[in-house]
Amino acid sequence: MALTIHVLDYGDIELETSFLVLGHECGRVRRVPVYGFLILGGEYPVVVDTGYRDNAIMETLGMRGLQFHDNMIENQLARHGLKPGDIRYILHTHLHIDHAGKDDLFPMNTTVVLNRREMEFSVSGIMYPQYPKPDIKHLVDRIYEDGAMRFLDLEITQAEEIIPGVWCEAAGAHTEGSMNVIVETAEGLACICGDVIYDFNDQIVNQVRVNNFMEPQVTGNHSGSKRAEKAAIKRLLNNYTFLLPVHDKPARIENQQVVGRLGMSVPGPMSETLPARQWFPV
Repeated sequence: MALTIHVLDYGDIELETSFLVLGHECGRVRRVPVYGFLILGGEYPVVVDTGYRDNAIMETLGMRGLQFHDNMIENQLARHGLKPGDIRYILHTHLHIDHAGKDDLFPMNTTVVLNRREMEFSVSGIMYPQYPKPDIKHLVDRIYEDGAMRFLDLEITQAEEIIPGVWCEAAGAHTEGSMNVIVETAEGLACICGDVIYDFNDQIVNQVRVNNFMEPQVTGNHSGSKRAEKAAIKRLLNNYTFLLPVHDKPARIENQQVVGRLGMSVPGPMSETLPARQWFPV
Protein backbone atom coordinates (compact mmCIF):
# COMPACT_ATOMS: atom_id res chain seq x y z
CA MET A 1 0.00 0.00 0.00
CA ALA A 2 1.37 3.42 -0.99
CA LEU A 3 2.15 5.97 1.69
CA THR A 4 -0.16 8.98 1.85
CA ILE A 5 0.21 12.29 3.68
CA HIS A 6 -2.79 13.96 5.28
CA VAL A 7 -2.72 17.61 6.34
CA LEU A 8 -3.67 18.29 9.97
CA ASP A 9 -5.04 21.80 10.53
CA TYR A 10 -3.93 23.06 13.95
CA GLY A 11 -5.35 26.58 13.53
CA ASP A 12 -3.79 29.88 12.48
CA ILE A 13 -1.47 32.50 13.91
CA GLU A 14 -1.21 36.22 13.23
CA LEU A 15 2.29 37.66 12.96
CA GLU A 16 4.23 40.41 11.24
CA THR A 17 4.98 39.79 7.56
CA SER A 18 8.69 40.54 8.02
CA PHE A 19 8.87 37.45 10.24
CA LEU A 20 8.04 35.37 7.15
CA VAL A 21 10.28 37.20 4.64
CA LEU A 22 13.18 39.26 5.90
CA GLY A 23 12.44 43.01 5.80
CA HIS A 24 9.23 42.57 3.81
CA GLU A 25 6.22 44.77 4.66
CA CYS A 26 7.39 45.57 8.17
CA GLY A 27 4.45 46.32 10.46
CA ARG A 28 1.87 44.49 8.34
CA VAL A 29 0.09 41.65 10.13
CA ARG A 30 -0.49 38.39 8.26
CA ARG A 31 -2.60 35.37 9.20
CA VAL A 32 -0.96 32.05 8.36
CA PRO A 33 -1.94 28.43 8.97
CA VAL A 34 -0.19 26.00 11.28
CA TYR A 35 -0.15 22.50 9.81
CA GLY A 36 0.90 19.09 10.97
CA PHE A 37 0.94 15.94 8.89
CA LEU A 38 -0.30 12.38 9.28
CA ILE A 39 1.48 9.67 7.31
CA LEU A 40 -0.63 6.58 6.67
CA GLY A 41 -0.30 3.40 4.66
CA GLY A 42 2.95 2.27 6.22
CA GLU A 43 3.95 -0.01 9.05
CA TYR A 44 2.62 2.45 11.65
CA PRO A 45 0.75 5.78 11.72
CA VAL A 46 3.21 8.68 11.97
CA VAL A 47 2.53 12.31 12.94
CA VAL A 48 4.85 15.14 11.95
CA ASP A 49 4.69 18.11 14.38
CA THR A 50 1.90 18.68 16.90
CA GLY A 51 1.20 22.43 16.71
CA TYR A 52 1.08 24.98 19.50
CA ARG A 53 -0.12 24.38 23.05
CA ASP A 54 -2.86 27.03 23.21
CA ASN A 55 -3.71 30.53 22.05
CA ALA A 56 -2.28 32.20 25.15
CA ILE A 57 1.21 30.81 24.68
CA MET A 58 1.56 32.53 21.29
CA GLU A 59 1.25 35.89 23.04
CA THR A 60 4.71 35.33 24.58
CA LEU A 61 6.07 35.95 21.07
CA GLY A 62 3.77 38.89 20.38
CA MET A 63 1.63 36.75 18.09
CA ARG A 64 -2.06 35.89 18.17
CA GLY A 65 -3.14 32.26 18.23
CA LEU A 66 -6.37 31.29 16.47
CA GLN A 67 -6.91 27.69 17.53
CA PHE A 68 -10.46 26.42 17.94
CA HIS A 69 -12.15 23.19 18.95
CA ASP A 70 -11.93 21.61 15.52
CA ASN A 71 -8.18 22.34 15.40
CA MET A 72 -7.37 20.31 18.52
CA ILE A 73 -5.07 17.46 17.57
CA GLU A 74 -7.45 14.85 19.00
CA ASN A 75 -10.19 16.07 16.66
CA GLN A 76 -7.87 16.26 13.67
CA LEU A 77 -6.78 12.65 14.24
CA ALA A 78 -10.39 11.55 14.80
CA ARG A 79 -11.17 12.56 11.20
CA HIS A 80 -8.96 9.64 10.21
CA GLY A 81 -10.37 7.26 12.80
CA LEU A 82 -7.36 7.59 15.09
CA LYS A 83 -6.64 8.54 18.72
CA PRO A 84 -3.34 9.85 20.11
CA GLY A 85 -2.59 6.39 21.48
CA ASP A 86 -2.73 4.94 17.97
CA ILE A 87 0.25 7.01 16.79
CA ARG A 88 3.53 5.10 16.87
CA TYR A 89 5.90 7.96 16.09
CA ILE A 90 5.87 11.75 16.36
CA LEU A 91 8.53 13.35 14.19
CA HIS A 92 9.51 16.97 14.79
CA THR A 93 10.91 19.19 12.07
CA HIS A 94 12.09 21.31 15.01
CA LEU A 95 10.89 22.28 18.48
CA HIS A 96 9.71 25.88 18.16
CA ILE A 97 6.61 27.03 20.03
CA ASP A 98 4.23 26.23 17.15
CA HIS A 99 5.57 22.74 16.40
CA ALA A 100 5.84 20.70 19.60
CA GLY A 101 3.08 21.94 21.89
CA LYS A 102 0.87 18.86 22.14
CA ASP A 103 3.34 16.03 22.73
CA ASP A 104 2.14 15.60 26.31
CA LEU A 105 -1.24 14.40 25.00
CA PHE A 106 0.43 11.27 23.63
CA PRO A 107 1.32 8.25 25.78
CA MET A 108 4.91 7.37 26.56
CA ASN A 109 4.78 4.40 24.19
CA THR A 110 4.46 6.89 21.34
CA THR A 111 8.08 7.58 20.45
CA VAL A 112 9.02 11.21 19.82
CA VAL A 113 11.76 11.42 17.19
CA LEU A 114 13.95 14.49 16.74
CA ASN A 115 17.44 15.52 15.78
CA ARG A 116 19.67 15.53 18.88
CA ARG A 117 21.15 18.91 17.89
CA GLU A 118 17.65 20.41 18.03
CA MET A 119 17.17 19.19 21.59
CA GLU A 120 20.52 20.66 22.55
CA PHE A 121 19.64 23.95 20.86
CA SER A 122 16.22 24.10 22.54
CA VAL A 123 17.71 24.14 26.04
CA SER A 124 20.58 26.50 25.21
CA GLY A 125 18.54 29.66 25.87
CA ILE A 126 19.65 31.18 22.57
CA MET A 127 16.15 31.49 21.10
CA TYR A 128 14.01 31.65 24.25
CA PRO A 129 10.96 32.01 24.34
CA GLN A 130 10.57 30.30 20.97
CA TYR A 131 11.20 27.09 22.93
CA PRO A 132 8.63 27.35 25.76
CA LYS A 133 9.36 25.67 29.09
CA PRO A 134 6.31 23.33 29.31
CA ASP A 135 6.97 21.86 25.86
CA ILE A 136 10.69 21.31 26.35
CA LYS A 137 10.33 20.08 29.94
CA HIS A 138 7.94 17.38 28.75
CA LEU A 139 10.49 16.25 26.17
CA VAL A 140 13.24 16.13 28.81
CA ASP A 141 10.96 13.92 30.92
CA ARG A 142 10.54 11.59 27.96
CA ILE A 143 14.28 10.98 27.84
CA TYR A 144 13.98 9.02 31.08
CA GLU A 145 11.08 6.82 29.94
CA ASP A 146 11.94 3.65 28.06
CA GLY A 147 11.15 4.04 24.36
CA ALA A 148 9.54 7.47 24.69
CA MET A 149 12.28 9.33 22.81
CA ARG A 150 14.54 8.64 19.85
CA PHE A 151 17.40 10.96 18.99
CA LEU A 152 18.81 11.19 15.48
CA ASP A 153 22.31 12.46 14.67
CA LEU A 154 21.64 13.68 11.17
CA GLU A 155 24.66 15.93 10.80
CA ILE A 156 26.75 12.75 11.02
CA THR A 157 24.51 10.02 9.60
CA GLN A 158 23.04 12.25 6.84
CA ALA A 159 19.75 10.31 6.88
CA GLU A 160 17.94 7.86 9.16
CA GLU A 161 14.94 5.68 8.36
CA ILE A 162 11.92 5.69 10.68
CA ILE A 163 9.68 3.19 8.91
CA PRO A 164 10.05 1.86 5.34
CA GLY A 165 9.41 4.76 3.00
CA VAL A 166 9.87 7.47 5.65
CA TRP A 167 13.23 8.93 6.62
CA CYS A 168 14.71 12.11 8.06
CA GLU A 169 17.53 14.34 6.85
CA ALA A 170 19.21 17.40 8.31
CA ALA A 171 17.51 20.54 6.96
CA GLY A 172 20.56 22.79 7.21
CA ALA A 173 18.43 25.87 7.87
CA HIS A 174 16.00 27.66 10.22
CA THR A 175 17.30 26.23 13.52
CA GLU A 176 20.58 24.46 14.17
CA GLY A 177 18.84 21.11 14.50
CA SER A 178 15.94 21.36 12.04
CA MET A 179 15.23 18.24 10.01
CA ASN A 180 13.22 17.39 6.92
CA VAL A 181 10.93 14.37 6.77
CA ILE A 182 10.98 12.55 3.43
CA VAL A 183 8.05 10.35 2.37
CA GLU A 184 8.10 8.00 -0.59
CA THR A 185 4.68 8.31 -2.24
CA ALA A 186 3.28 6.73 -5.38
CA GLU A 187 3.64 10.08 -7.19
CA GLY A 188 7.16 10.93 -6.10
CA LEU A 189 9.19 12.03 -3.11
CA ALA A 190 7.45 14.43 -0.73
CA CYS A 191 9.45 16.51 1.73
CA ILE A 192 7.87 17.91 4.88
CA CYS A 193 10.24 20.83 5.31
CA GLY A 194 9.03 22.60 8.46
CA ASP A 195 10.01 26.28 8.42
CA VAL A 196 12.84 26.11 5.88
CA ILE A 197 10.20 27.70 3.64
CA TYR A 198 7.56 30.02 5.09
CA ASP A 199 5.93 31.55 2.01
CA PHE A 200 6.21 30.08 -1.50
CA ASN A 201 5.02 33.18 -3.31
CA ASP A 202 7.16 35.86 -1.68
CA GLN A 203 10.25 33.68 -1.24
CA ILE A 204 10.31 31.68 -4.47
CA VAL A 205 7.60 32.34 -7.09
CA ASN A 206 7.53 36.15 -7.06
CA GLN A 207 10.39 36.60 -4.65
CA VAL A 208 10.68 40.12 -3.30
CA ARG A 209 13.77 42.24 -3.98
CA VAL A 210 15.43 39.49 -6.04
CA ASN A 211 16.33 39.64 -9.73
CA ASN A 212 18.37 36.48 -10.31
CA PHE A 213 17.09 33.00 -11.17
CA MET A 214 17.11 30.46 -8.35
CA GLU A 215 17.85 33.06 -5.69
CA PRO A 216 15.17 32.45 -3.05
CA GLN A 217 14.48 35.12 -0.47
CA VAL A 218 15.32 34.28 3.14
CA THR A 219 12.95 34.34 6.10
CA GLY A 220 13.03 36.79 8.98
CA ASN A 221 13.57 33.99 11.48
CA HIS A 222 16.68 31.87 11.08
CA SER A 223 19.57 30.95 13.35
CA GLY A 224 22.19 30.27 10.67
CA SER A 225 23.59 32.24 7.76
CA LYS A 226 21.51 33.65 4.94
CA ARG A 227 23.65 31.74 2.45
CA ALA A 228 22.92 28.45 4.24
CA GLU A 229 19.19 29.17 4.20
CA LYS A 230 19.20 29.94 0.47
CA ALA A 231 21.15 26.75 -0.18
CA ALA A 232 18.71 24.67 1.89
CA ILE A 233 15.76 26.00 -0.12
CA LYS A 234 17.58 25.31 -3.40
CA ARG A 235 18.23 21.74 -2.30
CA LEU A 236 14.52 21.25 -1.64
CA LEU A 237 13.62 22.59 -5.09
CA ASN A 238 16.18 20.30 -6.71
CA ASN A 239 15.39 17.04 -4.96
CA TYR A 240 11.65 16.66 -4.34
CA THR A 241 8.37 16.50 -6.24
CA PHE A 242 6.27 17.82 -3.36
CA LEU A 243 7.22 20.32 -0.66
CA LEU A 244 5.12 20.66 2.49
CA PRO A 245 5.97 23.55 4.81
CA VAL A 246 4.08 24.15 8.06
CA HIS A 247 2.80 27.67 7.35
CA ASP A 248 1.83 27.53 3.68
CA LYS A 249 -0.08 25.15 1.40
CA PRO A 250 1.97 22.34 -0.16
CA ALA A 251 3.52 22.84 -3.58
CA ARG A 252 4.34 20.63 -6.54
CA ILE A 253 7.82 21.13 -7.98
CA GLU A 254 9.07 20.54 -11.52
CA ASN A 255 12.48 21.61 -12.86
CA GLN A 256 13.21 23.56 -9.69
CA GLN A 257 10.04 25.61 -10.09
CA VAL A 258 6.76 25.73 -8.19
CA VAL A 259 4.19 24.57 -10.75
CA GLY A 260 1.14 23.94 -8.57
CA ARG A 261 -0.33 24.56 -5.16
CA LEU A 262 -2.48 22.10 -3.26
CA GLY A 263 -6.11 23.15 -2.98
CA MET A 264 -6.48 20.42 -0.33
CA SER A 265 -8.40 17.17 -0.39
CA VAL A 266 -6.92 15.86 -3.62
CA PRO A 267 -6.55 12.23 -4.65
CA GLY A 268 -2.94 11.15 -4.48
CA PRO A 269 -0.20 11.42 -1.90
CA MET A 270 -1.64 14.36 0.05
CA SER A 271 -5.15 15.19 1.17
CA GLU A 272 -7.16 17.30 3.57
CA THR A 273 -10.85 17.70 4.23
CA LEU A 274 -11.46 21.18 2.85
CA PRO A 275 -13.91 21.46 -0.09
CA ALA A 276 -11.45 22.14 -2.93
CA ARG A 277 -10.12 19.04 -4.68
CA GLN A 278 -7.38 20.15 -7.08
CA TRP A 279 -3.91 21.43 -7.60
CA PHE A 280 -4.01 25.10 -8.54
CA PRO A 281 -1.46 26.20 -11.17
CA VAL A 282 0.87 29.03 -10.18
